[in-house]
Amino acid sequence: MARLAKLRRPGHGEKMGFGWRLTWFVLYAPASLLFRTRYRHLERMPQEGPAILVVNHVSHVDPFLVAKLVLDAARVPRFLAKESIFAVPVVGWGMRIMGHIPVKRGTTDARQSLAAAVAALDRGEIIVLHPEGTVTRDPDGWPMAGKTGAARLATLVPDVPVIPVAQWGVQEQVDLYAKKVKLIPRPRHVLSIGDPIDLSAFRGVDPTPRVLKQITDVILRRLRHDVAELRGLPEPTGGLFVWRRAGETSSDAA
Repeated sequence: MARLAKLRRPGHGEKMGFGWRLTWFVLYAPASLLFRTRYRHLERMPQEGPAILVVNHVSHVDPFLVAKLVLDAARVPRFLAKESIFAVPVVGWGMRIMGHIPVKRGTTDARQSLAAAVAALDRGEIIVLHPEGTVTRDPDGWPMAGKTGAARLATLVPDVPVIPVAQWGVQEQVDLYAKKVKLIPRPRHVLSIGDPIDLSAFRGVDPTPRVLKQITDVILRRLRHDVAELRGLPEPTGGLFVWRRAGETSSDAA
């Protein structure tokens, strides 16, 4: 059963810096009023030490709800996010003071982003990624084939747990691709934290492009499994849905 159970309380949990305290004040209350969020297995969030959270992406607004989940679980999230978001006035400033990390895919800057993520994990922080790279384009909303960024990061820190977070709900009323925004009744959104993904088969293996794609496939299939459980539907069979932007090739995955 999904429920709203918060672990953060006065005097407990990872401390928030100025950026996150400001975000808490400006965005947390409105998000709580606009969306009915419910959590499953909040206790699976590590209360100390590093972790990589991999999350399926269903709506442009779901990063706010994922951030709320992590904060309610008494941790502070650091997102690896597309560089274009950091170019948005005010938003980019907020992203930086909160400690999020911009990613410019397909360049040497992408390696710098991974290095920054590794440094954050070395400090015992939580890194959050959407391995699909964008809101899913699967016709039925399932997690689709992803970029290899999460896999690359996981191979750099093999002792850090990779924890799946499945989510579902808000996209039924907030879908910017379909130009649909319906806030009454309040959109219901459920987020479920899973047990760490077993990537032991890849420990010590040379992270070639083929291996990175295999790891990415394992991560996305696990997310698909967890989303199926969340939706109460049979898990789809066969390969993950593949979507590419116009002009993008398979070598652009990162």
